[in-house]
Amino acid sequence: MPLPPKHGIDLLQDPRLNKGTAFTERERDALRLRGLLPPRVFDIEGQLERIMENFRAQRSDLERYIYMVALQDRNETLFYRAVIDHLAEMVPIIYTPTVGEACARFGHIFRRPRGLYVSAEDRGRVREVLRNWPQADVGVVVVTDGERILGLGDLGAYGMGIPIGKLALYTACGGVGPSLCLPVMLDVGTDNPVLLEDPLYIGLRQRRLRGPAYEELVDEFMSGVQEVFPAALVQFEDFATGNAIGLLERYRDHACAFNDDIQGTAAVTLAALLVAGRVTGRGLADQRILFVGAGAAATGIAELVTTALRQGGLEADEARQRIWMFDVEGLVVAGRPGLAGLKRQYAHQHPPVTTLADAVRALGPTALIGVSGQPGLFTRSVLETMAACNEHPLVFALSNPTSHAECTAAQAYECTGGRAVFSSGSPSDAVESGGRRFAPSQTNNAYVFPGLGLAVVATGARRVTEGMLLAAARALAGAADQPLLESGALFPPFEQIRAVSLRVATAVAQVAKNEGLVSRELPEDLGAHLAASMYRPVHPEYLS
Repeated sequence: MPLPPKHGIDLLQDPRLNKGTAFTERERDALRLRGLLPPRVFDIEGQLERIMENFRAQRSDLERYIYMVALQDRNETLFYRAVIDHLAEMVPIIYTPTVGEACARFGHIFRRPRGLYVSAEDRGRVREVLRNWPQADVGVVVVTDGERILGLGDLGAYGMGIPIGKLALYTACGGVGPSLCLPVMLDVGTDNPVLLEDPLYIGLRQRRLRGPAYEELVDEFMSGVQEVFPAALVQFEDFATGNAIGLLERYRDHACAFNDDIQGTAAVTLAALLVAGRVTGRGLADQRILFVGAGAAATGIAELVTTALRQGGLEADEARQRIWMFDVEGLVVAGRPGLAGLKRQYAHQHPPVTTLADAVRALGPTALIGVSGQPGLFTRSVLETMAACNEHPLVFALSNPTSHAECTAAQAYECTGGRAVFSSGSPSDAVESGGRRFAPSQTNNAYVFPGLGLAVVATGARRVTEGMLLAAARALAGAADQPLLESGALFPPFEQIRAVSLRVATAVAQVAKNEGLVSRELPEDLGAHLAASMYRPVHPEYLS
């Protein structure tokens, strides 16, 4: 490998080029590093031992998060080596649930900028801002406006922690090279009064931009990305429901874009339903699903499930009759005033029901899916009613972070006599119930979006289609084996997620190729092609 474009202290301060104590004796002489490093040379395994010792010595998960951010800012290769070698331990720190706490305190733990901040004050010059990014070959852009961060609400510019964390998973879990990843904060202000009074708030101290001015800024951003980074996949992340749905509809047919909260959640949840059917003996068409929460995530999952059912031979109305929704006003039923958007498609004829326990009692659902962001909604009464009408009730408490989950794994197993098929959005500890040990898995979007991104980057796909999302869900569902299901899990452990991502990426790439959406020549063996393109954290040898 040729010598890097920097030397001396400038090289040590560039996280993408820096090897720290792993620079060899020859490299230290050639790159003017002699004396700037302690004399002993360590290989990456020795460096990793030090990193993990210090990581585990931190006193809290937030301190572990800060420690890993600092590592990413000084030695990117070592950061990804630590994350990939310890995925189950690292993912809850660099992403959910700890990233929620980190976002809430983002301005207070801020060290150095990462990614791009495109603000409402940049209208008319967004392309110029995008061109300030040093990498021209961006493959994935994750953008948020910070209005609905996890279940925490409007965090404004503090929401930048989400794109940063998501893209770390694109690399660690999906093998998308870190140089191809661009986190973007679309700072349009905040309506959070606490942040507006926060002396350390890092964003625009103004109320949120709304209406046509907001749409014009997003239009300028999207057209700018298509011009400056024409091969990039754009992932919309943590937008409020109205904007999330509206922006997806606005761009899905005109740009390579998707919304992870809607479509990624839909794909991973559909996969969970398909796998759970193997446990219960019920096919997808035999499920009666009750969503608790009727926002973008619920309607996104419902639409993808409907599409899967239609592919299985049902008419659209037949498919939708298997899906019900419950929101803050109660059961979503036909004739309720003020129903908007896709929610109307799932408003069926039924008397009004105002409590969740009564709705479960009236409908007898086989699957209860929580996407409400409200903790504790799956009460003992609700769970016991689910158990009374199902041998193996499906209980998915998907809201993040953990503090916002509808119930815990322990509650689900205890109230159903250990008969529930449980999954959550955040990690759950193993549970002993009825003489069995259950180790439930997460229904986490990280099982889908990294593989999807790898497929798009490697094939140059021009769009993200429903067919690609269905392929991702089915590929993920196919990764579960019988011993896994007997343990209470639906998906392989995070230690295997790179293999799962490759499986997902191969299925997605095949659909993109079949649909004529790829923009480059591809070999017959897509799996081998994708595997070869996956990033692996190895220090470069500059004098080899």
